[in-house]
Amino acid sequence: MPETPLRVGVIGLGAISRFYLAALESMPSLRLAAVCDRRPEALAALRGRVRCYADHREMLSSGGLDAAVVSAPNHMHAPLCRDVLAAGVPVCVEKPLALLPSDGEALRAEARLRGVTLFTAFHRRYNRAVRALAERLPEGVPVAEVRVRYLERIEDHIGRDSWYLDPDRSGGGCVADNGPNAFDLARMLLGELSVAEAHIARDREAVDRRAAVRLISADSATAAVELDWSYDGELKDVWVRLADGRTDSADMLGGFPGFKDSLWHEYRGVLGDFESRLRSPGTRDDDGGPAALALVDAAYRSECRARPGGEPVPEGTANDAEGAGR
Repeated sequence: MPETPLRVGVIGLGAISRFYLAALESMPSLRLAAVCDRRPEALAALRGRVRCYADHREMLSSGGLDAAVVSAPNHMHAPLCRDVLAAGVPVCVEKPLALLPSDGEALRAEARLRGVTLFTAFHRRYNRAVRALAERLPEGVPVAEVRVRYLERIEDHIGRDSWYLDPDRSGGGCVADNGPNAFDLARMLLGELSVAEAHIARDREAVDRRAAVRLISADSATAAVELDWSYDGELKDVWVRLADGRTDSADMLGGFPGFKDSLWHEYRGVLGDFESRLRSPGTRDDDGGPAALALVDAAYRSECRARPGGEPVPEGTANDAEGAGR
């Protein structure tokens, strides 16, 4: 007999939510049961189709949910996840898990204490070219070097979600928001990583627009992560060099000519993985969320700050304020 569909609620109906909603609609084993957003206009198109709420606490207390997706602005991820976990509901949260590593660790501890799944969505894990690359890598030959490029013009991607450009709500800029996806891919290929150095360029509002971060593994393999929020167009790819000298690569946008076309299948992958964890009692949490937060925090802490355009900023100047954008 087919499995009973899991009833899913979505909290936050911003730019990314449409990919979750489309994925839910395309997956018979999952069912959209409720949505929540503070903005009446965001709920308007869904009224009469599913239960609609302006307050997530009311949605949770009404019951009837087997899981929840959090796709609200970044600064709301931790408090929303905390409330969802407290209600005993498994949660899939859009990356980043939180703004601070301490909040991410607290959420992981809460999920383990309650025996409830906490899952961070890194949608690029499920990109078909990335997965094909990972499957092609030969067994027994270590990966020696990785390069991940994540380049875009952020204003082209955020729609009406202006919070991306507010460091207090986004957590920073390209490092805080795109960094988790890029770091997660490097970690997927190399295992646990630490930050060796970071070069970050900020605009006049202290938002980091470009970054080059070098990561290193315990066995000295390296990853170069290039991030750009001011790129003319969009380029997202992964390149690897094996210990025997062979190289391979994956173009995350290859075969998807339309703007954001690749995200439709990636978010089906996100929810498919989340569902498999819900239906497998032995799998309770996901370490990717806290690990990515730790790398973001380490990148900001070790950054070599630069003015827009890449000119180094002298130590002690106003643009070099400790913790800017965090």
